[in-house]
Amino acid sequence: MEAQKEALQRIISTLANKNDEIQNFSDTLSHTLKGVQANSSNVIAELDEEFDGLYSILDEMKESMTNSIKQEQAHKSQELQNQLSQCSNALENSEELLEFAARSLDIKDPEEFSKAARQIKDRVTMASAFRISLKPKVSDNMTHLMVDFSQERQMLQALKFLPVPKAPEIDPVECLVADNAVTIVWRMPEEDNKIDHFVLEYRKTNFDGLPRVKDETCWELIDYIKGTEYTLSGLKFDSKYMNFRVRACNKAVAGEYSDPVTLETKALVFNLDNTSSHLNLKVEDSYVEWDPTGGKGQENKIKGKENKGRSGTPSPKRTSVSSRSPSIRGSRDRFTGESYTVLGDTAIESGQHYWEVRAQKDCKSYSVGVAYKNLGKFDQLGKTNTSWCIHVNNWLQTTFAAKHNNKAKALDMTVPDRIGVYCDFDGGQLSFYNASSKQLLYTFKTKFIQPLLPGFMVWCGGLALSSGLQVPSAVKMLQKSENGLSGSASSLTNVTQ
Repeated sequence: MEAQKEALQRIISTLANKNDEIQNFSDTLSHTLKGVQANSSNVIAELDEEFDGLYSILDEMKESMTNSIKQEQAHKSQELQNQLSQCSNALENSEELLEFAARSLDIKDPEEFSKAARQIKDRVTMASAFRISLKPKVSDNMTHLMVDFSQERQMLQALKFLPVPKAPEIDPVECLVADNAVTIVWRMPEEDNKIDHFVLEYRKTNFDGLPRVKDETCWELIDYIKGTEYTLSGLKFDSKYMNFRVRACNKAVAGEYSDPVTLETKALVFNLDNTSSHLNLKVEDSYVEWDPTGGKGQENKIKGKENKGRSGTPSPKRTSVSSRSPSIRGSRDRFTGESYTVLGDTAIESGQHYWEVRAQKDCKSYSVGVAYKNLGKFDQLGKTNTSWCIHVNNWLQTTFAAKHNNKAKALDMTVPDRIGVYCDFDGGQLSFYNASSKQLLYTFKTKFIQPLLPGFMVWCGGLALSSGLQVPSAVKMLQKSENGLSGSASSLTNVTQ
């Protein structure tokens, strides 16, 4: 019966997953159909715009060339009209002279005839008919203004849609996810020397397999990539996966997208648990800051005389009440007393994880480590057998130590600006590093028997948390070579605080 139930449950799970895949594919088809309609309208509008531009150029050229022809026509007409006018004047003068000469032939008086003959001779010499050119200044030929559009017509008839680059192919085997960076490698299915650049798009998702259309973030774009690989660095892995796709572009158009590739980008992502934090700590997701005005009234109800007779810096419990509204109490009591502690909101139950912490420069005292869930509300990190940490005290003089079970191991090294925490739950190892140089600071070795929570203590200052980080490659290498050469939890058993 139980075996049949398990088999049926597997069938149901398989069917549910298949239905989910089909629904996602249906959503993709609908989205693609809308895209086809929208993009078709866009390219038709662009085509209209291109042809309108071409028509405009042709109209401008036609108007310009027509004006040239009309100017040539006007010039030639004017020249010919001038010559016609000159010819008319010459003919008129010539006919008048001819008439005068004919009348002179009838003169009988020799003296008058001789005088008329001289006048005719002088007028003939000066007559315009003998001075005008009898050759037209211009011809009626207008062939030099004719055009031949045969070549342009052939070019127009040869117009085609732009050649589109083929879709690249992303090679998942060559892609690399490491150190909060992703390197994407792709290739073209065939050589294309007209490709100018590539466009890479990516987005975060919590779904494996093909990208989903619904309930997903927008694609982010990286343009003008000249090579066939690209590395995205400095990422926060706050999702289980990332989708990637790439397209090739020539000088004119972009081609089809490659088939999308989904890569796993798993890392421990957590915030600080405001519901369990000490009332003198101001907590905002990944930042905690000492708040000397926090929770006087609430603290006094819990333990009104706890700091009686203490000297030095006034306890936060002696200050005024903060205007901060109290958070809703979670599944555990708030830390109180002098614990000044806040835990992470995500438990570690298996695997290898890494996160980093940066302290304010003027922070007087802080601890970074892990603890079991049952850490008492008055307990301080490192002072119980259920918590492990390194502690920095900048009050009066700087001390740097690893703490566990109320024992301390002094660390003879400079306190780094950022501390990296590596937790190997299954291997029973908790290591602290200089996050910048990856220098090993200290390692606890034990067997974790309960889920762990990241823990933080801060007094007179603030801590900034960075989660969503993969275990750095340098830390992995150091962990392989360390093999118990540094201190362990057992080394603190005979060391007093």
